[in-house]
Amino acid sequence: MPNKTKSKTDKPVKSIEEYIDTIVLFLQKKDVKVAFFVGAGISTNCGIPDFRSPKTGLYANLKRLNLPYPEAVFDIEYFRKKPKAFYTLAEELFPGKFVPSKFHYFIKLCQDKGLLKRCYTQNIDTLERIAGVSDDKILEAHGSFSGNHCIECDHEMSDKELREYMDKNQIPTCSNCKGYVKPDIVFFGEALPAKMWDFWEEDIDDIDLAIVAGTSLAVYPFANLPAEVNKKATRVLINREICGDFQSKPRKTDMVLQEDCDKIVDLICERLEWSAELEKLIVEGKKKIKGESTDKEDVSENLKVLVEEVAPVLKEDAKESTNTKKEEDIDELTEAVDKITIK
Repeated sequence: MPNKTKSKTDKPVKSIEEYIDTIVLFLQKKDVKVAFFVGAGISTNCGIPDFRSPKTGLYANLKRLNLPYPEAVFDIEYFRKKPKAFYTLAEELFPGKFVPSKFHYFIKLCQDKGLLKRCYTQNIDTLERIAGVSDDKILEAHGSFSGNHCIECDHEMSDKELREYMDKNQIPTCSNCKGYVKPDIVFFGEALPAKMWDFWEEDIDDIDLAIVAGTSLAVYPFANLPAEVNKKATRVLINREICGDFQSKPRKTDMVLQEDCDKIVDLICERLEWSAELEKLIVEGKKKIKGESTDKEDVSENLKVLVEEVAPVLKEDAKESTNTKKEEDIDELTEAVDKITIK
């Protein structure tokens, strides 16, 4: 029986196979301009856990441990005071440990065929770059591990030097001002990359096919981008759940495929007779990368490792903060007593 997707009213509309046929027709056009809007769901097949899923994400699992503030690992003010939690997490996620998925290489294949307008990604893992997508075609909306700068003076640090600090279990420190250095990941409390809006102004009316994949479209302003795509463009959602304005304000031409991202790529490439080219990219890519295998079962194990590594650091930070607060309260009380004069 054909796999049917559901409309907003939960009525069967078209089968996944029928939607694949339409996508294939688009990709067969030589002058089509394709933009991707992707999230953590395209990297989970690589063994990388996502952060925000209510039950299976990193934050949810840290929260179960009764930690005061799981998101602190990506908070800029927290990092200024206690950078160890982030670098504990970074050690497990640093580029080189994971191999891109089929979906990442599919984006690269679209680039090679002259179809790729841009790839907007929420992911910080740099797997689009590792798959071979060029810098001018990528917009990492939440930053990534692709560069490193001091949080105080913006002085740059090379990946090699940052890695040397991490290998010694030390916090990378700026040679210019002695401030802490971090990868160019956008933390809570920091602005999104300025070039995001430059790219978007250029792209917004110049997209024919918008493929949204592996994202819940819950984090703004990234979540607004697919909604702002010009009305002439056809939008495709490849995701386990219907989300964003695909759910709240669906367009008549929207295509929703509630299926695994890599499985959809297999179907598209098979229909386009691109499977051999995709496989060649994957094989060549793996030769260049000494990464871990892309076994989906690794995700839960990797999540367990992340939680086990990060949780003790956050707990210790919380304990130190409590002790510091007590000391501050005592100092304030002592100061107040000293100011009392007997009349």
